[in-house]
Amino acid sequence: MSGNTAPPPPLITGIAKLAGAYDVILSDIWGVVHNGREHFAEACEALANFRAGGGTVVLITNAPRPSPPVLKQLEGLKVPKETFDALVTSGDVTLNFIAERGTAPVYHIGPPRDLTLFDVLEQQTGLRPPLTPLAEARYVVCTGLFDDDDKPSDYDADFALMRERGMDMISANPDIIVHVGDHEVWCAGALAQRYQEGGGKVYQAGKPFAPIYDRALALAQARRGAPVDVKRVLAIGDGIGTDIKGASARGLDVIFVTSGIHREDLHGAQSSDPPNMATLARLLAAEGLKPIASMTKLVW
Repeated sequence: MSGNTAPPPPLITGIAKLAGAYDVILSDIWGVVHNGREHFAEACEALANFRAGGGTVVLITNAPRPSPPVLKQLEGLKVPKETFDALVTSGDVTLNFIAERGTAPVYHIGPPRDLTLFDVLEQQTGLRPPLTPLAEARYVVCTGLFDDDDKPSDYDADFALMRERGMDMISANPDIIVHVGDHEVWCAGALAQRYQEGGGKVYQAGKPFAPIYDRALALAQARRGAPVDVKRVLAIGDGIGTDIKGASARGLDVIFVTSGIHREDLHGAQSSDPPNMATLARLLAAEGLKPIASMTKLVW
């Protein structure tokens, strides 16, 4: 570790000793509460214990789908209902952005399966903006690429027209790329980044951007029936560029879970091994981030 790199955050074995300092936990889901195949019993127990002590838990995720299908997923993974009070997704924030534009015609970039976003919007608000060709639209909603084999550069002609017409893009998922097996798939964030770099205006719905945190804190306040002091809010997540960066920018204390997205960098082949703290310090320093603590996994 170089002399210019700050020491890594302390590695703690549980949140029990910290819990009394907080009224609210904002917890990431994938990599913290479950792995897509099964829920993490100890993590769910930790959040349930926090709630039993009077705390409020809001799950916060970059899923581009609205809350209802994500809640169904959690139910399918047998995440106990006692684990959390509320849930906010990147898809929920996207619905807000669309609703603010009323019935203005919209062009959708993304796979057809994501059109259910507009079904949920109509169910929740009664609004269903007309989906039109790009030349007739007032703005664009991007939930991903049309095809998994597409590249961001394939959309340059559309972006040129959008910039010429001063069209906003709403990005339903800030993630740049995801691995599906051995295959790399570009996400909506990659298109948003390319459009923005060329001078286009982008509204980002998920972490690390402010709107999803504003919604999560509003949900916490509604559950508690009282204003929430951000100094008494603890965020927990496994993504440095999303969870840690976003919570830090919002002025929240945050704990980094090392065995999630960055497990190969920090744990090597065996996620049960202790994390490499020098590597952790380097990754955090590269982003200028200082979580208050780290954990191999969320436990009480």
